[in-house]
Amino acid sequence: MTASYRYDVEILHLLVSSGHAYFGRSRDGAAEVPTTDAEQVDVVGGKGIVGDRFFGKAAHMDAAVTLIAIESLEAMAAELGVAPFNPLLTRRNVVLRGAHLAPLLGGEFALESGGGLVRFRGGRPAHPCAWMDQVLAPGAHAAMRGRGGVRCQPLSDGILYRGPAVLISPVRLDPDKAGQATLLRASRLP
Repeated sequence: MTASYRYDVEILHLLVSSGHAYFGRSRDGAAEVPTTDAEQVDVVGGKGIVGDRFFGKAAHMDAAVTLIAIESLEAMAAELGVAPFNPLLTRRNVVLRGAHLAPLLGGEFALESGGGLVRFRGGRPAHPCAWMDQVLAPGAHAAMRGRGGVRCQPLSDGILYRGPAVLISPVRLDPDKAGQATLLRASRLP
């Protein structure tokens, strides 16, 4: 990756969960699965986050790590007229502040955190599921379309830490658009 642009961001949350919580009918409630909001996570290139439900799963290699901008959730809550959402309920692995993610689809980028660097390829949009209406607020499923984040393939090993970080992108980003819904195109992965 030829890095051209650097953006100061903050890693607010690092979610690691060994199992799926949202399956079946939402009226039956979410599954009880161990979930951690970690201070740091180990990322393994081509596999994902150690201990996470998608780690090493062949069907999720191009989407093993999900990123979302907190601004998306803040905008959704404001539009729906509800209290701020608990970002962990979205089940995204990395919750960032100040990150305009949509332009990263199909391209390589990196997160510099705690002195180390982890490279990713933006694979596909992290589309919301109908569970969002149940766990966030009525209407959240529709409001989250186009701003559910990005599912990524980790390209290198490294550690991500909660706190200040730098998003390194080969394309210009606009952090002011982090909360806006964007029509996301399918991945440009081979």
